Amino acid sequence: MTDACQHLIQEILARRIVIIDGAMGTTIRTYGMTEADMRGERFRDAKKDLLNNGDLFNITQPAMVGEIHRRFLEAGADIIETNTFGATSISQSEFFVDDPREHGGRKDPDFYQKIIEDKFLNDLAWEINVSSARICREQADQVAKETGRPRFVAGSIGPLTVSLSNSPDANDPGFRSVTFDQVKAAYAHQVRALIAGKVDFLLVETIFDSLNAKAALVAIQEVFEEDGLTAQKKELPIMISAAVGRGGETLISAQTTEAFWNAVEHVKPLSVGLNCSLGPDLMFPFLSELATKADTAISCYPNAGLPNPLAETGFDLGPADMARSLAEFARAGLINIAGGCCGNTPEHIAAIAKALEGLPPRPLEKTPAVEEAA
Repeated sequence: MTDACQHLIQEILARRIVIIDGAMGTTIRTYGMTEADMRGERFRDAKKDLLNNGDLFNITQPAMVGEIHRRFLEAGADIIETNTFGATSISQSEFFVDDPREHGGRKDPDFYQKIIEDKFLNDLAWEINVSSARICREQADQVAKETGRPRFVAGSIGPLTVSLSNSPDANDPGFRSVTFDQVKAAYAHQVRALIAGKVDFLLVETIFDSLNAKAALVAIQEVFEEDGLTAQKKELPIMISAAVGRGGETLISAQTTEAFWNAVEHVKPLSVGLNCSLGPDLMFPFLSELATKADTAISCYPNAGLPNPLAETGFDLGPADMARSLAEFARAGLINIAGGCCGNTPEHIAAIAKALEGLPPRPLEKTPAVEEAA
């Protein structure tokens, strides 16, 4: 990211609420893709089912992925996220490596060290991230040129399929399946690939384990330093977004909202916020607390309510519902960046963008405590 680009997003955040996109996975499902569509010719002989590996569509169905990004941009998104939520060697191993637990073993640091060193998984993770970033970059730049309105690309860095804070074995609470350094290494590889693909920001999102997030943030800082970005003053802005439980804790590591902010404040993020979680109705008090503590932009992109397999998108809330909730957050002075997570289609984002048009952003400083709307 150039200094001019960084100044531009700061200027936009200061004068209006910025819109981030919705759910890639939800929108992909509306295309009716099959296992064969996912595999293509390249992964035809894969031993495991791949259809739930949505990141792989960047390679096998890039035109579809690009079309979805464009639909979100046309719906009003200022920021689109790369389709890389699970694009690390650790997460991709779930789809390409036999599970030792099926043969009486267990996933442990020795297992994950082999994953970290696996050339196929590392090459695949690199290709997914670079391909996705380039697809986003092309669509964002095209729409920006057509509309005269700047668009940005955030490199999505998901929480992984393992936890550093909790044991997966109820009978061995001290056991950890993976080490901090292994998680950090997987994230560093992803970060380098996203940067190579020309993203504008790095988005550490859907944080359920704050120690995993810490590994991602350490990885980012080390990549900046080792690759000369710090010396050249070309570090990419960092966006951070956590998932919260009903009690206000991050889902596994059990930090409160305030404790979470205290743990990440030192990286001076472009934004900090909440996403996914329980839907907008139950997010208000946690978002309000974060807004009173953080002195940076606040983001909010909730799920479209709770999961509902009978609903068209798999979630309860429609576009009008999400628009109404996000507008309430804006009127309470809580948000600078708004959008949707699981269950949110381009239609949801269009409704949110329209509802927030003209509403002032939260000042880029701590917000006085507010009462929840009746």
